[in-house]
Amino acid sequence: MTFRLNTLALTLAATAALAAPLAHAQAVRTERNMSLALASQLAADTVAACTTNGYAVTATVVDRAGSVRAVMRADNAGPHTLGASEQKAFTSASAKNATLAMMEGAQKNPAAANLVHIHGFLLLGGGVPVKVGTETIGAIGVGGAPGGHLDEQCAMTALDKAKDLLK
Repeated sequence: MTFRLNTLALTLAATAALAAPLAHAQAVRTERNMSLALASQLAADTVAACTTNGYAVTATVVDRAGSVRAVMRADNAGPHTLGASEQKAFTSASAKNATLAMMEGAQKNPAAANLVHIHGFLLLGGGVPVKVGTETIGAIGVGGAPGGHLDEQCAMTALDKAKDLLK
């Protein structure tokens, strides 16, 4: 009987010790996220920036969870640009980093080369996180320019145009 009481006492003490930090944890979080209006504007401005430079691209904008919020495909953009832009946006939002930087890191670091095996990741330039301060609220993915660095430039042009909305 004493053994059972001691075991019960230890179990209750352990449960209380584990539950204490949870009781003080924040139950509801507030997060910033990508609105449809902002996503649509970023997609349109990205495609416009690339069109000005003579590139027919697709721009996909995702929210902080990597879910698609807006897509714009320029006239004459190849069919492959749709999937590529979505994967670049997902990769950038998920990793909270530009895909060009990730690609370069994977080329230099053999351990990072395994990132290409993550489902949905595409380590090519053209994915750029959308941030408010240091918080990533989504990403832009661009596919179709003749180089990932050019895809990225179009996204950066759109982000620069929207900088007053990202405060």
